[in-house]
Amino acid sequence: MKRFLSTTAVLLTMSGAAYADAHASAFGTVALEQSDFLASNLIGMRIYSSETEFENDAEIEAGAEKEWDDIGEINDIIVSKDGNVTAVILGIGGFLGIGERDIAVSMDDIRIVREQGDADDRFLVVNTSKEMLEQSPAFERNMEADANEAKMKTEQVAESAEVKTEVAAENAEAKTEVMAENAEAKTEEMAADAEAKTEEMAANAEAETKEAVVATENTVERDLLTRPAVERENYADVEWTEMTADDLEGARIYGMEDEDIGEIDELIVDDSGKITHVLADIGGFLGMGEHTVKLSFEELQLVRNGDANDFRIYVDSTEGKLETLPEYED
Repeated sequence: MKRFLSTTAVLLTMSGAAYADAHASAFGTVALEQSDFLASNLIGMRIYSSETEFENDAEIEAGAEKEWDDIGEINDIIVSKDGNVTAVILGIGGFLGIGERDIAVSMDDIRIVREQGDADDRFLVVNTSKEMLEQSPAFERNMEADANEAKMKTEQVAESAEVKTEVAAENAEAKTEVMAENAEAKTEEMAADAEAKTEEMAANAEAETKEAVVATENTVERDLLTRPAVERENYADVEWTEMTADDLEGARIYGMEDEDIGEIDELIVDDSGKITHVLADIGGFLGMGEHTVKLSFEELQLVRNGDANDFRIYVDSTEGKLETLPEYED
């Protein structure tokens, strides 16, 4: 934020002698030289640091300033009682004016550099580093009026704080008693709710665990059985698409030695309506003690005796081996 230590326009090169001459002659006769600055132009200018040492009014090539470090902006100037600018207040660090810190830089350390072919394009350069400037002490303004005002405000704040503290203490004591009573009642209520929720969560967890176990058992990957290639007299292979659900449900399943090992209980259809698997009831007696397994059509062979309804389903396994497969549970 820009601040001013002087309420008058001050020329950068104005000396005590020049000031006296100006008063000795008529007002308004002072003319600006080419090298002069107005204070209003000086405030807000950027200052750069360069490893090169320049003389005042040195000329640089166009764009040479891009190699310098932009170290800050002039926020204010310090003018001596003789009217000379002795130093500038440089704001360094921060972002968009936030977190900025002021330091004082002597005018003796600042060089005015001009761009070749453009006398009005001037730069302020110091032969130092940004790190050294950041280590410089912050500039402190000694403003007695501000100090007195701050002291008065501090006393007022202290008095107000004392009164507020007493009121707050009384209110806090009353609130503490009420809160203690409410807390005791809520604790009992929360304990009862927690116990009920714990029991509910335990029951839900048990049910979810059972469902997960069943789902896992039904999706366990296993090696597919080899599709049998049984040849029986008067029997020929039949495509599954030639059979209806009524034909297949309840059909008997045979092993490689023509032993009866089970029957098809149900067909499994995918989203497109295609039959992909069967549920086979293995073993058991009169519907009791059966072991239900999920078999793919790729593991089964369907044969039929001519055009008759005498057809058989073969699997390359035994009743005992099929009963070791994971049981299907819906």
